[in-house]
Amino acid sequence: MLKQNGYEFVEETKYPNLTPPAQKQGKPQPPYEIPLEEDKPVIDLPKPEDIDLGKYDLRKAIEERRSLRRYSEDALSLEELSYLLWLTQGVKSIDEKRHVTWRTVPSAGCRHSFETYLSINRVTGLEPGLYRYLALEHKLVALRLDKKVNEEITEASLKQRHVATSAATFLWAAVPERTVWRYSERSYRYLYLDAGHVCQNLYLAAESIGCGICAIDAFDDDAADELLGLTPPEMFVIYMASLGRRA
Repeated sequence: MLKQNGYEFVEETKYPNLTPPAQKQGKPQPPYEIPLEEDKPVIDLPKPEDIDLGKYDLRKAIEERRSLRRYSEDALSLEELSYLLWLTQGVKSIDEKRHVTWRTVPSAGCRHSFETYLSINRVTGLEPGLYRYLALEHKLVALRLDKKVNEEITEASLKQRHVATSAATFLWAAVPERTVWRYSERSYRYLYLDAGHVCQNLYLAAESIGCGICAIDAFDDDAADELLGLTPPEMFVIYMASLGRRA
C-alpha cells in the first residue's frame, strides 16, 4: 500500500485549503530576478536576434529527441549556449502593468520562478566554472571559475557519469516567492510543472543543434543547494540536465 505522505501535498494545495495570496493583500511583487552578485564578472552573450544556427523541423526534433548520456569531447560555441539559454528562459518583454515577463517558455501566471545556473566544462570563450544566466539582460555572471565545480556537481548528482563528461550542466533553482505571491500554497504544484516546460524546451533546442541532454532529478538536494549558495526554502535546486554534443 502506498504511503499517504506524498498525497498530503496534493490535499493541502487544493483550493479550499489555500491562504489568501500576497497579491490580493496588496503586497508588492517579488523582483523578476535575484540581485546581481557583487564583484563578479558579467559576460555578454551573442544577441538572440543575431544567432543563425540554421533551421530544424520541429516534428523531427520531437520525434528524434531522446535522453543522451554519452557526449563527444567537442566544445559548444558561445553562440550555441546563448541559443539554448534564450530558448529556455529568454525574456521577450516585460509587462509592468500585468506584473509579468513574457518569455520563450510557458509558466503559470507568467511567474517564471527559476534562476538558471550552469556548470561549464567545454564552451568556447568561457573558462570552466559556475555561472548564472541573467535572463533580463541576456548575459552571464561568472560566480566561480574553477574546474573543480564540475567534480562537485557530479558528486551532488550522485556521481552520474554524464554530468562529469558534459559540455555544460544546467541547474534550475526555484524562487517560490515569485509564484506564491499570486497563487499561495498551490504554487508549489506549478513549480514542478514549470520546471518540466523549461527542460523540454532544452531537449528540443539541443536536438536542433546536434546536441542532447539528460534530465536529472536524482541528486543530493542539500549538496546541490550548498554548492550554489542557496538557502532553502527561499531558493532551492529543483531540476538539472547535463548537455553535450553527440559522440
